[in-house]
Amino acid sequence: MAYSEVEEVSGSVGCFKVKVRKKARYVDADKCTGCGACTEKCPTDVLDLYNEKHSTRKAIYSWFAQGIPSTHAIDTDHCRVFNGKKCGICQKKCEANAIDFEQKDEVLNLDIGAIITAVGYDVFDPVKIPEYRYRDLPNVVTAIEFERFLSASGPTHGHMDRPSDITVTKRIKELEKQETRSLRTLARFEDKNGKSSVDFFKEYEAKGSGGDDNLEQWAAKYKDHLALDKELTALKERAANFTTAKKLAFIQCVGSRDLRFYPFCSGFCCMHSIKEAIIAHEHDTETTSTIFGMDIRAVGKGFDEYKVRGNNNSNITYKRSRVAEIVGGPNDNPVLVYEDTQEQVVKREEFDMVVLATACAPTAGMHDLSEILGIEINRFGFFTTSREKPLDTSKEGIFVCGCAHSPMDIPESVAQASSAASRAVQAVTHENLLKVS
Repeated sequence: MAYSEVEEVSGSVGCFKVKVRKKARYVDADKCTGCGACTEKCPTDVLDLYNEKHSTRKAIYSWFAQGIPSTHAIDTDHCRVFNGKKCGICQKKCEANAIDFEQKDEVLNLDIGAIITAVGYDVFDPVKIPEYRYRDLPNVVTAIEFERFLSASGPTHGHMDRPSDITVTKRIKELEKQETRSLRTLARFEDKNGKSSVDFFKEYEAKGSGGDDNLEQWAAKYKDHLALDKELTALKERAANFTTAKKLAFIQCVGSRDLRFYPFCSGFCCMHSIKEAIIAHEHDTETTSTIFGMDIRAVGKGFDEYKVRGNNNSNITYKRSRVAEIVGGPNDNPVLVYEDTQEQVVKREEFDMVVLATACAPTAGMHDLSEILGIEINRFGFFTTSREKPLDTSKEGIFVCGCAHSPMDIPESVAQASSAASRAVQAVTHENLLKVS
């Protein structure tokens, strides 16, 4: 049940009573065909959280293209209709008549035999580590942001464009629009007075306006236009030298294996960084990557071979080091300050982009869900299990898998999900369980 929340859980194994709130999408999922005509015409742009705010979506949207069910939802915080403004364009354009601004939340009461919690995880916020200057330096990004950059459906369509360069490109487009409006304004003055703005301004600087308010206004508009044109020319000259990021740095254990935040290893970050570096090299064979870490934990089957292959075939270098800080360099290039532990020398090295391998943090709603389910959380913030029964929570009939249990990668999460399903089957088929009426 997508777009729904568990509000109450009572009872015991075999006869749980679960109250679920199915949130109003304001789109009838049974009628919606997922064609996207509503999103094409929606006039409201909103920062897209799925693309880590590096692009925009519409006020009516689907979370991502492959989402199940293939339908849309209206963001009431930004939709013009729900903010008391005139719009309703999506409703007019929807041929399936799926838009329903009067839709209400639906509360369902379910009889459940067993429960599996698979709530995923949150990405650690690297702003908490000020020495890495995340948010201050535009070309310092998180691993999940870089993952979206590499995706063909991402904000850069699979190109490794640097965030600083993207910002400049957007600014150029804004200035070009302003320049067009400015030229139209100046053209009206020129038609009215029968001379070009250049000739007028030469006369204005020599003689002044003679107290004519109209000429003063013309001069002010022309000065603004000159300032705008100067900034636009400078940015275009700068943009002419833009290239994709070719020299990458990956910093491991950002928030994990750190007593200030999470003392545990997040498990999958090392392999994730290697994978991203390999894919970056596949996109552009000139790309080189340096992975900075205390050690590389390639513990799964074939993982170490994958690591070696990255070094041999994908221009990946591994440096055993803990990066002390990141500072700004020329052309918005981040500069890493670190100790080379082999040479025992502090070094500074400039990169095009730095990728932070952030910790796998317990999801924000974990504590509230634990109270609803009546189960315990361990000292790290994940659901408590025992060594003897690693999938069983502190309450019989409630099981756990994936990153709700502890940090783990996708293959291990899938395997554990199968195990949790088996435990749930055992729980509901036990001969001594009460039967649901």
